Amino acid sequence: MPRGSTLEQTDEVARALGSYLATVNEVTDYQTYTGLAAPMDFNGMVRHYYLRKGGYVGEARINLLPKDRREQQSHEIALRIRPDIEKLGKKYGANLKIVEIPPGPPVISDLVAETYGPPEASMDNLIAVSKRVRADMEKTEGVVDVDDFSESQHDKLHFKLNREKAALSGISVAQVSEMLRIAVAGQTVGIVHVNSERQPLEITLQLPRAQRSSIPDLLALRVKTGRGDLIPLSEIGTATLESEDQPIFHKNLQRVNYVVAGMAGRSPVEAVFDLNDAFAERSLPKGYTAELAGEGEWKITVDVFRDLGLAFAAALVMIYILLVGQTGSLTVPLVMMIAIPLTVIGIMPGFWLLNLFATPIADYPNPIYFTATAMIGMIALAGIVVRNSIILIDFIERIRARADATLAEALIEAGAIRLRPIFLTAGAAMFGAFVIIFDPIFSGLAWSFIFGIFASTLFSLLVIPVVYFLINKENAESVMNPNKVN
Repeated sequence: MPRGSTLEQTDEVARALGSYLATVNEVTDYQTYTGLAAPMDFNGMVRHYYLRKGGYVGEARINLLPKDRREQQSHEIALRIRPDIEKLGKKYGANLKIVEIPPGPPVISDLVAETYGPPEASMDNLIAVSKRVRADMEKTEGVVDVDDFSESQHDKLHFKLNREKAALSGISVAQVSEMLRIAVAGQTVGIVHVNSERQPLEITLQLPRAQRSSIPDLLALRVKTGRGDLIPLSEIGTATLESEDQPIFHKNLQRVNYVVAGMAGRSPVEAVFDLNDAFAERSLPKGYTAELAGEGEWKITVDVFRDLGLAFAAALVMIYILLVGQTGSLTVPLVMMIAIPLTVIGIMPGFWLLNLFATPIADYPNPIYFTATAMIGMIALAGIVVRNSIILIDFIERIRARADATLAEALIEAGAIRLRPIFLTAGAAMFGAFVIIFDPIFSGLAWSFIFGIFASTLFSLLVIPVVYFLINKENAESVMNPNKVN
């Protein structure tokens, strides 16, 4: 809710949200928290939700049916109810966000833009530029729940005490401050025991909402003087409404304002590309920048795939060294390793083909992404698929060792002998991966295994014998025709 909203206004939205959640078939129960943070979990720790407090914040925790009793996963349910949640937020003027327990990296939000300005820029100017970045995000396809760390304009009541008059009346600053604190924030003055309650109930002394929100009523409060008389606050001070200052955030000793958003139906990587194009077409004011490689998924994604790419390269080098040691040749290991790039031919088009048949949910695409676990699966496939090449070429070499076998006969016979074992082992690996395709974390790894093994198995039975034949054709002809002059 906008800063300055009352606890009752926030509770009204929370109750309306709870009434809607009660109509969702998969929801077994929910619990709302108004004015305070929910018990800390992974989201609360990473995204600092446990620090939230105040009458303008609220949260609803939802429990779903066990996964074997519902057709859709939690992510699909979140996509399905999102349009209704957004309508509810617009109705009450609230910023409602759907937050899933993330299976991915620990980040503040899926998409984060850090807005920086020149050292001499005021916080108001920085916020104005952040609002423009926020507008660009809201126009980007797939970007939802856009928000920034600035607060809506709200007034704060400031009581200015006339110290001279207060001193003449024998009233201290602490006395006035304590009275206003009790009137506005309340104070526990005792507890009461009720048989029907498990815990003791606190007795809080506080003015009613209507009175503590009214300046005349607050100024009418009476304070005791040194002589024992009661005089109203209006005689020793004045109350004015002043605009509250915006919070100031720093990162690396620079002022920054964050713009955060979630993603629905698209990858944060695609949104970053679109935003970079938008900033290039309509640049920010001079001296201001919007960094997208900060606290969101973009930086972690780049770092993870960079590290996994280096690990993949190191794995290829180690495999080559081992094969050179096994075969005693520098070229034969390269032929064996042809099966590795063949997996990429299956993985990348496989994910593209898979998402062609993905069913949208509430007009939101529901794709399966090539994640870090999918990249790990591709690295693991490098050692798996090269095994078929090793066995196939080993059979070819054994058959060629016979005096009566030509190169072409050796290739055909080795392929025929190894066809069934290769298909059986590939099928076993694919079906073994099939059981985890519905896991939110390891589904990418499973699909990498399935598509990579499928493509590599089919192509390696054809490509590897052809390449082996082309490399060894001249040697085979020279053995058959020793008197041939080149």
